[in-house]
Amino acid sequence: MIWVKDSHELEAMRHAGRLTEATLMFLGRNIKPGITTLELDSMAERFIHKHGGKASFKNYRGYPKSICTSLNEVVVHGIPDCTVLYEGDIISIDIGVLLDGFHGDAARTFPVGKISPEAQKLIDTAEECFFDALKFAVDGNRIGDISAAVQKKAEGNGYGVVRELVGHGIGKSLHEDPDVPNYGEAGRGIRLRRGMTIAIEPMITAGSPKVKQLEDGWTVKTCDGRWAAHYENTVAITDNEAEILTISPRKLQR
Repeated sequence: MIWVKDSHELEAMRHAGRLTEATLMFLGRNIKPGITTLELDSMAERFIHKHGGKASFKNYRGYPKSICTSLNEVVVHGIPDCTVLYEGDIISIDIGVLLDGFHGDAARTFPVGKISPEAQKLIDTAEECFFDALKFAVDGNRIGDISAAVQKKAEGNGYGVVRELVGHGIGKSLHEDPDVPNYGEAGRGIRLRRGMTIAIEPMITAGSPKVKQLEDGWTVKTCDGRWAAHYENTVAITDNEAEILTISPRKLQR
């Protein structure tokens, strides 16, 4: 069932979204060669708790850590551990924050030090996929309009689009209906309505879109070992222009 939020619920989700954004920005300032993914996880958990929230991912369906740290060929759900980041790596950080009963969910792929032009283009294209799709996240459109926009931008730039993993509705639960795939046909799927809140999250690969899940039950890697990028925001559907809940309006203006 799809839950349409009222004005009070949307305001609560804005607060959760801002803390999600602040946590990502905090981690981004600390990503550098030599740091471990476990250190980033600890920093994130402390930051979220300091500001009155809880890490949505911690113990969610058995997930053991507070954030997901997906390095290079890992697409999503990388578990923080003693892995060290090196110059030239890229790392996707996915964060969920629970604040006053509502969740925010967002992801960014960060460079570690100086990276190759090819890696930077991969990161940039994942972000562009999101913003191309965002144009269609308005009342009256359909989920397929969002999906088709992501696919067009990614494949038009020579990248693969992961099929097995999708965006989702979000609110009092971290994952709600509807699913939001990153591929599909415009004009198809559930119709978007004002007050719906969804996480749009392009996951693209530098090579084949095929992925595999590791034995830990979480980590998802590309089958061909090519690198991947992930970009996600929590979004509220409106009449004319979607509201991004995990990017502050001031930052968007800049």
